[in-house]
Amino acid sequence: QVQLVESGGGLVEAGGSLRLSCVASGSILRLNDMAWYRQAPGEQRELVATIARGGSPNYKDSVKGRFTISRDNARNTVYLQMNSLKPEDTAVYYCNADAITTRGLLKVWGQGTLVTVSS
Repeated sequence: QVQLVESGGGLVEAGGSLRLSCVASGSILRLNDMAWYRQAPGEQRELVATIARGGSPNYKDSVKGRFTISRDNARNTVYLQMNSLKPEDTAVYYCNADAITTRGLLKVWGQGTLVTVSS
């Protein structure tokens, strides 16, 4: 079994910054692509940023230049540094990972962490 646990969410004023962390644990042999998604109230979950094991990041257009995804493979951790936050960034942020485990390849989700940006 593999678990993802996010942390770092909270309430911040517009223009502020937050850093989200997501730690993977369990029967992990290798983590491939990792990603951050978000879901605002009444909206569908959307992809925010992805990063390959080798470190190639990709971003949703609306967060380019403001958000940075990074990872520490030795710690099975992925981060999302969020700067210049806007009220429209308010959402529950979810971590996602493609994990190779003793039972094969699993796509794993965290429980989410709430980010609220006040205007």
